[in-house]
Amino acid sequence: MMSSRTWLPAIVLLSLASHPALAAETKQPTWGGTGYPEEWKQLTPAERGYKLLTQKAYLPPDFDQETFDNTWKNWPEPLRSEAEKATPDERRRMAFSRYGLTPRPDDPTKPLQYVVDSAGNWTMNCFACHGGKLSGTTIPGLPNRRFALQTLTEDTFAAKLELGKAPSRMDLGSVFVPLGATNGSTNAVMFGVVLMHFRDADLNIHEDRGIPKMVHHDMDAPAWWNFKFKDYLYIDGFAGKGHRGLMQFMLVKQNGPERFRNWEEEFRDVFAFIASIEAPKFPGKIDQPLADRGAVVFQKNCAECHGTYGDKPSYPERNIPIDDIGTDRVRYDALTPAHRKAYGESWFTDYAKLPNIDAPEGYVAPPLHGIWASAPYLHNGSVPTLWHLLRPAERPVVWKGAEDDYDHERVGLKVEVLPQLPDYARRGAARREYFSTKSFGKSAAGHDYPAKLTEAQREAVLEYLKTL
Repeated sequence: MMSSRTWLPAIVLLSLASHPALAAETKQPTWGGTGYPEEWKQLTPAERGYKLLTQKAYLPPDFDQETFDNTWKNWPEPLRSEAEKATPDERRRMAFSRYGLTPRPDDPTKPLQYVVDSAGNWTMNCFACHGGKLSGTTIPGLPNRRFALQTLTEDTFAAKLELGKAPSRMDLGSVFVPLGATNGSTNAVMFGVVLMHFRDADLNIHEDRGIPKMVHHDMDAPAWWNFKFKDYLYIDGFAGKGHRGLMQFMLVKQNGPERFRNWEEEFRDVFAFIASIEAPKFPGKIDQPLADRGAVVFQKNCAECHGTYGDKPSYPERNIPIDDIGTDRVRYDALTPAHRKAYGESWFTDYAKLPNIDAPEGYVAPPLHGIWASAPYLHNGSVPTLWHLLRPAERPVVWKGAEDDYDHERVGLKVEVLPQLPDYARRGAARREYFSTKSFGKSAAGHDYPAKLTEAQREAVLEYLKTL
């Protein structure tokens, strides 16, 4: 049973969405078609996959350009006054900073995280979570540690109300499903649970099904350059890897089962693009003798789970029992065997032709290519640097990352560490700028194995990890 606090906003939003005068204000979206420009056929599948993700919308639009350009009017002070005095370009940069958006490498006038069509509609794509910035450089495939989906949705919805525009699926959905409690992480697993709940194995929609039980929690996005080394997807490694599985984000009501089949070939190209991404090289100086000593320590203590690197690489894709790894188990418990089984018998796996594990033991130890770049660490993004990961007793309780300041010494995010949340950051957008390991699903405990190493060994392993 929903409380009045939940259903009253829902009624308001649904009423607005159905109002004919407001609905008329929304530009007609240019999405839903099949195929792509003829000249794209000359590209490699990987090149085509990138263009499809950045230039083709697979969902209804979230908002339009006018809405985005007016979000600043609802910002808190003194940011709002600064935006009012700024030029349009300066205001755009301020908005990108607030919401964790980055310019596309091939077109800096557009965000990597959204498809912006000729009518000015903005539609989220996969880079919202899997396209970030490091030392001022946008890197497709890098986890976007600053994406502020909840804040962006709240601000664009407020702008729509002022402009007389109808709310989007994201606005309506956020009433029932929180989008993310901390910038840089999202409630993506529950997005999938609730959307898949209303589909059968053929992806037909069943609107008569009740709202499923959900355990809301945030997840950190994995780096895409490790995709090629895996046979199974997700932190619990339950789903065999395939191009259809990449299409789960499309499970909104507006996409019927025929659209998945019509777009399947395009996602073979998206699969090829993700598999083509290479991990970036560490940009700083590496103490090679120290790294060599670290390689020996790593081989003896870490390779059994995380694999080997260099001339003869290997990756065991080992699933560690949840009680052994000891990291936050909310994600493990939130996705039930029934959820995994339903996915494993669906069109996404070609009706069980791909392997599926209904009840995995725990979490999979990921490959560590480019680990230096993919902070924060652990599946929930609770540990800001590799230095902290190697020192379990010294992991911060509350921390806030700088916008674009990389810590070359500790290898990870340059952070402000606090014993508790400051008073001004107890709620709303300010709260989401801070990571509190005391919050549900956000514990930094577990993966205590480095505690048995000496300080010299930890320093050596840290240097070695820069080389991967």
